[in-house]
Amino acid sequence: MKILSVWLRSYLPGFQVADQQLADDLTLRGIAVEGVFDLGPGNGSLFETDITTNRVDAMNHYGIAREAAAIYDLPLTTLEVALPAAVPAKTPFPVRIEAKDLCGRFTARVLRDVKIVPSTGEIAQRFALLEQKLISNAVDATNFVTMAIGHPTHAFDLDKLEGGIIVRRAHAGEKLRLLDGTERTLVADDLVVADEKKALALAGVMGGWDTMITSETKNILVEAAWFDPGTVRRSSRRHGLHTDASHRFERGADFDAPPLASALVSNLILAAGGWIEGDLIDVAVPEVAARTAQRPAISLHMGEITRILGKTADNQPIDAPTAERYLTALGAEVKKSAAASYAVTLPSWRLDLEHEIDLIEEIARLHGYNRFANTLPSFTGSVIQLPWAGKESHIRRTLRASGYTEAISSTFCSATDAATFASQPNSIVQLGNPLSEEVGFLRPSLLPGMLSMLTYNLNREVDDLRLFEMGTIFTGGSERVQEKPSLVIGATGTAIAPHALGSQREYSFYDLKGIIEELLAGFVTKSIYVDAFHASSGLMPPWLHSGRAARLVADGETIGFFGELAPRESQSRKLRQTIFLGEFSLVRLFQHALHQPTARELSRFPAVVRDFSFTFPDAVRWQQIAETLASLGIPEMRSTEPREIFRDKKEPSGSYALLLRVVFQAQDRTLRLEELQDWAHRIFAALMGLGGHPRFPLELL
Repeated sequence: MKILSVWLRSYLPGFQVADQQLADDLTLRGIAVEGVFDLGPGNGSLFETDITTNRVDAMNHYGIAREAAAIYDLPLTTLEVALPAAVPAKTPFPVRIEAKDLCGRFTARVLRDVKIVPSTGEIAQRFALLEQKLISNAVDATNFVTMAIGHPTHAFDLDKLEGGIIVRRAHAGEKLRLLDGTERTLVADDLVVADEKKALALAGVMGGWDTMITSETKNILVEAAWFDPGTVRRSSRRHGLHTDASHRFERGADFDAPPLASALVSNLILAAGGWIEGDLIDVAVPEVAARTAQRPAISLHMGEITRILGKTADNQPIDAPTAERYLTALGAEVKKSAAASYAVTLPSWRLDLEHEIDLIEEIARLHGYNRFANTLPSFTGSVIQLPWAGKESHIRRTLRASGYTEAISSTFCSATDAATFASQPNSIVQLGNPLSEEVGFLRPSLLPGMLSMLTYNLNREVDDLRLFEMGTIFTGGSERVQEKPSLVIGATGTAIAPHALGSQREYSFYDLKGIIEELLAGFVTKSIYVDAFHASSGLMPPWLHSGRAARLVADGETIGFFGELAPRESQSRKLRQTIFLGEFSLVRLFQHALHQPTARELSRFPAVVRDFSFTFPDAVRWQQIAETLASLGIPEMRSTEPREIFRDKKEPSGSYALLLRVVFQAQDRTLRLEELQDWAHRIFAALMGLGGHPRFPLELL
């Protein structure tokens, strides 16, 4: 927003602070001045400001002058307008508010025999400095007042109105041609200013073409109103219109400003000629006034100010006179209610102030955060670790050790991604007021963010990627939102071959499966297995390749799915490499405890190694073999390892050869031959029970 220092000084008599110092002091108080530009002798400076959305009261020259007056303890010029005496009207101009929940106040003033001429004098000079286009004295007056006090107004050609003013909801399908020349089709949620026959303006956004001010205009109706912020925001977004008026109304305008704004605009228009007919028509809705301009006072306690703010740099706390001065300068009414308490009545233009802590923040802001002593907050007790912190640490430690990098993605996603990656069709959560259509939903999965990060890197020639993210997903629909922790892993590119350092190969499904198994090895589970469903079953997620994906199950409960990204998803994102993804429910995974490491004394007695060579049918997996050997209950059997897996032409087809290595060791003795033979026989019997056939006799062991 552009601000003129000469305009600010017109509200601050006797103000002597230099423009650059003023800009610095405003910035330290939250009114960020990002640039100061000298406009030449007599013209002061132009401030480029960035006003936060909650400070609509400062989106004008008078509001920033109020801030300067509070900072430097200076008087602020009172805005008073002496209008010419009005000629009595035969009948008051009719104004009716039908949508009382959307329009809290509407004022109207009739001006007769006005002269529409080019703007001159102060308006023309200040508009030139701001590079603001001049239109006519009537239109420029409304723009000037908006920049002066921040309250938008509008001027209608009175002779083009058919009857009185009605503020109502639009009729579905109703047409309205706006000042920009476009015709808009309205919906029932739009608020319009209308006459008895037609809509005249999209309330709080833009006026209509049919009643605009022209060089032929003789009579004017000046409108100044208060419109519901949410209604203005929805209409502005729905019709793709962002105007100076909507920017202010949708952030919460001043309920008490319309009469003053109307008077300022009328005074500027009448400077070229004309007269006022009748009194100001002012229609207000008491319910809206009660929640805006007439809010109850807030209790402020000096003890809370001292407790929260601490001491200033000169080792003194903020005293009561100082706090009262700051709040009074901002427009609040401060009355003492007890020994160290005050009742603070809020100004109508500060809707962002609601609680005692807001007032304390205002006191700190105006005093200057840099003027407080640096202290650490007091703390008693100790840091308590969250129950699942150790499990999260295990996941991070394991994945980072395997070359994966933790990433963080956006909490929002598009409607397409929400529908594609949601576990259930009706569980997605739509935002009521999204920043854009591309981020209109809370993510039902971490996969959209992971795919976006992988795509971003691949498009910038970063081809080898190992990423993971732990974050919250949102399900349950818009009525009852549920937040659940989730884990996603994404990878593409090359992988290091495990038995050949330095050699590379393409990352595969089994690389992803291996890191997942390593993660689960840290949790206590009775059984873990991986399976898959046929594509026609509809049980596999649609984002996975139908033939290159699997489900992970621990203790009979599905933990997640992983595999290759479906071709249609790769094509839609124009990915040139194969992507491997996996998403897992941390809610279910964290139900399992972590394995607790235990220290065991090393045996002083020698270990004995025995190798068993067997042929197994292809249907027999290593997991079955390992579980069978473990079930033998031989405490001295310290480890089992598949040393070689190969196929021998001498063996029947559909089978493979396995060289199994078993290590025996006792903690308290040297193992005897008869013990080893007994255990070997038991292992032989167990392996043959699985359908295995020994390639060498037991006697050769």
